[in-house]
Amino acid sequence: MAPKITVIGTGYLGATHAAAMAELGFEVLGLDISTEKIEMLAAGRVPMYEPGLEDLLRRHVAGFEGSSGRLRFTTSYAEAGEFGDVHFICVNTPQKHGEYACDMSYVDAAVEALAPHLHRPALVVGKSTVPVGSAMRLAARLAELAPAGEGAELAWNPEFLREGFAVEDTLHPDRIVVGVAGERAEKQLREVYATPIGEGSPFIVTDFPTAELVKTSANSFLATKISFINAMAEVCEAADGDVVKLAEAIGHDERIGSKFLRAGIGFGGGCLPKDLRAFMARAGELGADQALTFLREIDSINMRRRGHMVELTREAVGGGFLGKRVAVLGATFKPDSDDVRDSPALNVAGQIHLQGGQVTVYDPKGMENARRLFPTLGYAPTALDAARGADVVLHLTEWREFRDDLDPAELGEVVSERRILDGRNALDPDLWREAGWTYRALGRPRA
Repeated sequence: MAPKITVIGTGYLGATHAAAMAELGFEVLGLDISTEKIEMLAAGRVPMYEPGLEDLLRRHVAGFEGSSGRLRFTTSYAEAGEFGDVHFICVNTPQKHGEYACDMSYVDAAVEALAPHLHRPALVVGKSTVPVGSAMRLAARLAELAPAGEGAELAWNPEFLREGFAVEDTLHPDRIVVGVAGERAEKQLREVYATPIGEGSPFIVTDFPTAELVKTSANSFLATKISFINAMAEVCEAADGDVVKLAEAIGHDERIGSKFLRAGIGFGGGCLPKDLRAFMARAGELGADQALTFLREIDSINMRRRGHMVELTREAVGGGFLGKRVAVLGATFKPDSDDVRDSPALNVAGQIHLQGGQVTVYDPKGMENARRLFPTLGYAPTALDAARGADVVLHLTEWREFRDDLDPAELGEVVSERRILDGRNALDPDLWREAGWTYRALGRPRA
């Protein structure tokens, strides 16, 4: 008989995982302490923008005509403990206020609340990104609190979701990593992931520490690659080189590859920056801080890109922002998302606004979240409206709408000056120059 699954925490990760597990054929119960979030999900709506997720949810939420009815939601840990055989913990692990370290309070609270309701053998599976060593501690606490004792096992199964591709990444993962302490946990997780394993997704079995390190190591490597090409952009700026051509040339080396080699204003979001810093903090606690000192410079390079974009904008408008109108295209940290957490685009917009610029922002999906975070910025319903009367236009999030659909000639009719700064190296310079624009991109002083 197929195991019944609960998902603890129904934010971005949890809502996606719950819907995907239902799609794979399991009976699923999603749990959250937020009644508002649970009511929204039970009504077939998601509290964030993620392509395909709402459709997937509605295919399985109980009560919808034609749905499988395999997915329900609750706020009761008692109900979850009674229902589930496998419990996935998908709660947030934010950066501690004023520190680099990870805040484990949500994970700890989930284990503390769930464990007393585990009266029969069950598997608790952590998916949240946590400092190495957390799983061992939580496994001991779980066995101590659960009435089932050692029958309540722990496993760690890190998530590798890319915002904008989360549904695809969950249903068809490029790898499945499980940290387990015994054969029973491995067997249960093989059953849960039987469909993607059957499709060819590699299933990698490790111990707890290795599983925890896989996620932080992967994020650190990606951050390093992004910051490397941005460091090369700094050198290209000084040497009159072209970072786009440089990236193209080194990307043909199969040992390097072309992915994540587009220079720009850097990375952001709710994962990469905080995971990088938490990894450094944990290495320090373990006495291995020297191994990760290079990550401090990776973080520094990333943050410098934002300041450099502000300075390029200042130069473009003649040395000062007072009385200047700046249009910002993009608010989210990446396209195909409404996530504005630690968004480089909004950070640049905010800095210019604080220095006296009149900033108007447009983003296809992130406007509501951006307004909540930066209420003093101006917002417009379209790119054309954002650019109206602008002395300079900044392209800061590489939405397809900006790259493929924006008409430089039409936009040129509404701006005060035809100046555009491409903070993502995603626009066609020739197309914009043909329409009379002064085009400038990071790391391409002569392009």
